[in-house]
Amino acid sequence: MSRTTSFKLVLLGESAVGKSSLVLRFVRNEFSDFRESTIGAAFLTQTVNLDENTAIKFEIWDTAGQERYKSLAPIYFRNSNAAVIVYDITQPPETSFEKAKSWVRELQRQADPSIVIMLVGNKADLAANRKTPKEMGEQYAQEEGLLFAEASAKSGTGVEELFMEIARKLPTNPLPQRAAPGAKGVKVQGQGEQGQSACTC
Repeated sequence: MSRTTSFKLVLLGESAVGKSSLVLRFVRNEFSDFRESTIGAAFLTQTVNLDENTAIKFEIWDTAGQERYKSLAPIYFRNSNAAVIVYDITQPPETSFEKAKSWVRELQRQADPSIVIMLVGNKADLAANRKTPKEMGEQYAQEEGLLFAEASAKSGTGVEELFMEIARKLPTNPLPQRAAPGAKGVKVQGQGEQGQSACTC
């Protein structure tokens, strides 16, 4: 019987880069071209097996990308074991990629020093419309000591692999994690207030 260890993971990035779509592809193997913007944060879990004796349970907080929710993000990432920072490869580097870099700096300033950070260029299925070169993401990740991947929530390419890469980097005996402060009152997508429709493919 395998031993399951839980880890808290937070998703960060600009609105409409596909954070929710990446998580839903990973957790439920689902995709929708049009999703409502996340309100506050959504919580999902998924367990992966590293080997026959070791299982990793991801407790995933998918944070809202809109600017008005930015102040809530530290509630979720301060006690996180891992973070996935997402940008859209079809946008110019000065937009979502720069926003991703600002999230990296925020994590380096406020999160636990041992946090595993994965930088992800989403929408790899739209590579013909690429505005942010893959080499730019790779170079920045190398400079900052981050994991890096490009993926497509729409096709599923690279999604499971990036979470498995994070799982392999996590310690098998983590310190106990406290629940996110204020998490009790968080609105989860699909409940209560509705966000604006946005393509997060």
